[in-house]
Amino acid sequence: MTRAHLSKRGLAAAAAAFSIWGLFPVYLHALSGVAALQVIAHRIAWSCLFLSTWLLLRGQLGLLSVTLARPALLARLAVTATLISTNWLVYVWSVAHNHIVDTSLGYYINPLVNVLFGVIVLRERLNRAQWVAVALAALAVLYLALLAGRPPWIAGTLAVSFSLYGLLRKVISVDALPGLATETLLLMPLALAYLAWCQWTGSGALTTHGPAIAALLVGSGLVTSIPLFLFAYGARALPYSTVGVLQYIAPTLQLVCAVVLFHEGFDVALAAGFVLIWAALLIYAIDGLWRAHSAARAARAPAA
Repeated sequence: MTRAHLSKRGLAAAAAAFSIWGLFPVYLHALSGVAALQVIAHRIAWSCLFLSTWLLLRGQLGLLSVTLARPALLARLAVTATLISTNWLVYVWSVAHNHIVDTSLGYYINPLVNVLFGVIVLRERLNRAQWVAVALAALAVLYLALLAGRPPWIAGTLAVSFSLYGLLRKVISVDALPGLATETLLLMPLALAYLAWCQWTGSGALTTHGPAIAALLVGSGLVTSIPLFLFAYGARALPYSTVGVLQYIAPTLQLVCAVVLFHEGFDVALAAGFVLIWAALLIYAIDGLWRAHSAARAARAPAA
């Protein structure tokens, strides 16, 4: 058994990262009185500050300088910055307007959207189990759209934007922390300009909503940076298949928050759609674990 399989610290770090992301609606719900765009502007600004400080303390600030000196790389990161900020904005707006169930659906179907992008963009081939999982997920989304009388735009936007973000970051040659620091740095001028305008017009939440809200806005940078570090550590220490299963912690906790804490509707008809999603994810996860186990067993087998 490899060291990655034995890493309890990696398992704890990855589980903690997904748990923080899963409980993030509780944090954001306390900021529901602040405009979503202003929350995102603060998240960008404080994340940039914390990530830059983090790189400085780790002696890796030079990685940021190297990234900034490559125009082609900056152009690609500008695209990913737009995608992740769109994802954040839709997520924050959804929490503030009591659509947390929809956000959990988006992150449940996100792995299956990743599979589709792998087929379409990377020309990857799916086995039978993966096709069944994708078909079940598509059926669930169609059912939920018919049930709601409209396309599930929140879930769709979150899943597609994050999948595209992940796909582009996969092919861009930059590490996680310098990459996110660069993305927030690229967005920083817009964020600061908007926050300055809010302060000038008297609508700036940092000074008008009390010290508790101000602390939460500043802390949004920490709750962005800390789970990212935990996830990066866990992803390096664990098999990819294990991380793939752990990622379902986040949407599950989001769904629990929506139903138990914020009393969003989750009737039998809606639950039926989620059952289809869960069935698709179960097939996908079992297939991934089986293939990972088979690969590990083949690697341990003595050479012929």
